[in-house]
Amino acid sequence: MAELNASLAVSDQDAYLFAQGKWFQSHKKLGAHPAVQEDGVEGYHFAVWAPNAASVSVVGDFNNWDDTVNVLSRSKYGGIWEGFIPGITSEVLYKFLIVSASGQKIFKADPYATYAEIRPHTASITFDPDAYVWEDEAWMKRRATLKFLHSPLNIFEVHLGSWKQHAIKTTQEQEIADAGNAEETGAKDYFDTNVAAYYTYDDLSEELVAYVKDMGYTHIELLPVMEHPFDGSWGYQVTGYFAPTSRYGNPAQFKHFIDCCHQAGIGVILDWVPGGFCKDAHGLAEFDGTRLFEEKEHPNWGTLKFNLTRGEVRSFLVSNLLMWLKDYHADGIRVDGVSSMLYLNFGIDDPSQKRFNHKGTEEDLDASAFLRLCNETAQKEHPDILMIAEESTAWPLVTYPPEVGGLGFNLKWDMGWMNDTLHYCQTDFPYRPGNHRLLTFSSMYQFNENFVLPFSHDEVVHGKCSLIQRMPGDWWRQFAGMRALALHQMTHPGAKLNFMGNEIAQFIEWRYYEGIEYYLTEEYPTHAHQQAFIKALNHFYKKHPGLWQYAYDNRGFDWIDADNNEQSIISFVRHGRKPSEDLVILINFDVATYQNFRLGMPSAGVWKEVFNSDAKEFGGSGIVNTKKLSTKPVAWNGRDYSVELSVPPLGGIVLAFEKELPKRGKHGRK
Repeated sequence: MAELNASLAVSDQDAYLFAQGKWFQSHKKLGAHPAVQEDGVEGYHFAVWAPNAASVSVVGDFNNWDDTVNVLSRSKYGGIWEGFIPGITSEVLYKFLIVSASGQKIFKADPYATYAEIRPHTASITFDPDAYVWEDEAWMKRRATLKFLHSPLNIFEVHLGSWKQHAIKTTQEQEIADAGNAEETGAKDYFDTNVAAYYTYDDLSEELVAYVKDMGYTHIELLPVMEHPFDGSWGYQVTGYFAPTSRYGNPAQFKHFIDCCHQAGIGVILDWVPGGFCKDAHGLAEFDGTRLFEEKEHPNWGTLKFNLTRGEVRSFLVSNLLMWLKDYHADGIRVDGVSSMLYLNFGIDDPSQKRFNHKGTEEDLDASAFLRLCNETAQKEHPDILMIAEESTAWPLVTYPPEVGGLGFNLKWDMGWMNDTLHYCQTDFPYRPGNHRLLTFSSMYQFNENFVLPFSHDEVVHGKCSLIQRMPGDWWRQFAGMRALALHQMTHPGAKLNFMGNEIAQFIEWRYYEGIEYYLTEEYPTHAHQQAFIKALNHFYKKHPGLWQYAYDNRGFDWIDADNNEQSIISFVRHGRKPSEDLVILINFDVATYQNFRLGMPSAGVWKEVFNSDAKEFGGSGIVNTKKLSTKPVAWNGRDYSVELSVPPLGGIVLAFEKELPKRGKHGRK
């Protein structure tokens, strides 16, 4: 092994911080990094943590996978093995060959690799992602001044492999061969095994970015893009935490995709999985022949839970988090499975198997401390990013600062609102009055945390049906129900998230191995109308501050009538900073139409309808309020003034203040 590169050699201070769980730049030295020796010789520096190994070698195409050629030296500190190999260039295959204390030879992918082979192959690949030159300066400057709590946040959730796919024509023989391969690998059909079907990062930089911008979303949230071996895990069973998946291209191309998003004014949120990793032999499991990264198996998912009591594991994960934020300019991180981390007995029903902390309770204190560490560190280094928790329990203060006992997240998914709302919307119309509370219960807690209202991928898989399949009634009523549901989500306090396919009301469940059925919008006017409606609604949301200036603040919301269960109607006010920014929203979740419906108003004046989900251009019946609505001094809904208006079936309207009432003379004339 050649002499170490001094700048990349692991110091005693590095090793100390690593063991303490405080080396948050461990990815800058561990893994494979291009290096130049003092004598000018170029190559790569390799370093890996394997404290219980008897020896570690780097093997690859460059040495014919011979474990005797490039043996790493054990550092004095921390069980780290490292060395410099001259002549190595970018995009060279390699693995670590670890000899365990018992003499077992174990081939492992690099835990810190920034690039990996396409499955089913498992080697790491040398790459210098720092070579990419960013062109998103304007976005990053704007982001630094943005106050997210008072800004629009409407997220389009995407699985990159199945948003769209290229059509592939094959011979019958190739189809048969691919089908056989699919059977061997567990794929659902031959597309799953054919990388050529996928859009590349470059394809997505053009088409997905243009689509999201046109549709009016503010952010894209990506299902995990970290390298994973099994397509059916959707990216949630990771082997390469530092490597964007090679299915769609190389790391520089992924950076270009994010860059293009930013240049188009779109933020990017990455799904991150610190709750566990898959057991594949080439990954982190029993990395040096011992349980190094893992604590135990997750009882629900068959993954291995990280041992968060080890400082080295915390250093690994926090370094990973910071890498995605700094090196890839991610605008936010959605932390998957937070609930599964917070409770010692998550998924365990057998009382004999339950564990308790030193307080005698079930909270995992190490995990909660780790999450606080992640949030504190990320927001200290990047105060303008978002940390978002997928947390489905009543754990308190998820979005409160650690100094007051909170977990330190910026936002939390509101799974309660999502479950209640979907339960209500799939209830047949005669039974909705008895379930009315499902629409209104969220107002009891909607400002206890900073919430995201999600209709995510989890709601359109595993037999749950697509959103439109849950809607009762005939074809027209199903689409009208989808519009009412979307308007309810958009006008309810909180940020918004929708999974791809919801915006066109796709009938089939999402299938990770094929693209969303966007052809429906060309063949069926109903789906085209739904897409046009969502586009108009998204742009309407961004245009009206009353929907987002106080999205997480009780100053932004007042009920007009929460209790009209007999007619299945809710009405409320969304407030902006100025009274002129107030919006009045009424949503009818029944099929009845009402004329001369009286509604209490927040102030006297002339109001106008600025949005109606029943408009004919959206596929509705056209029950709209074209005339200006002047308030009358008729007390209604506990208000001093009211208007009479038309209420569409299975639809909603939004009213905006236009002007004060004309002043009248002493005899009542203008």
